[in-house]
Amino acid sequence: MPSLWLVPVDGSQASLRAVDHVVQEVLRDASGLEVVLINVQPPLPSDVTRFVSSTVIHDYHRETGDAALADARAKLEAAGVAYSQHILVGEPAPTIVDFARERGCMLIVMGARGLGTVAGVLLGSVTQRVVHLTDLPVVVVK
Repeated sequence: MPSLWLVPVDGSQASLRAVDHVVQEVLRDASGLEVVLINVQPPLPSDVTRFVSSTVIHDYHRETGDAALADARAKLEAAGVAYSQHILVGEPAPTIVDFARERGCMLIVMGARGLGTVAGVLLGSVTQRVVHLTDLPVVVVK
């Protein structure tokens, strides 16, 4: 059974550094390692979804997710690293944690946002929430 590594990607430089880290690890020892990219799109507000068809909403999430994953896919493909990708809709941290648990992931690799300690506490961050919500190991790449 392969070891699944989940890499949440939002298109930021921080998340791309996490992809770079995974590429280095895979190239060092690729035996049985499977990379899973995930992008979580926040749900649109109900005052928008009332007036837009579900097809348009689905297409919007898919296009936005594809754009967020594009650079990560390019990095993995350039390195010859196989991966799968998923675009989900929901609150980011719990959606990432639930996906990792449901898929049997062994590790979550995420980028740090670079917020200071006070800003991180006041604003919260997806990375901090994932670390708090999961019992899986989480590698945070600066």
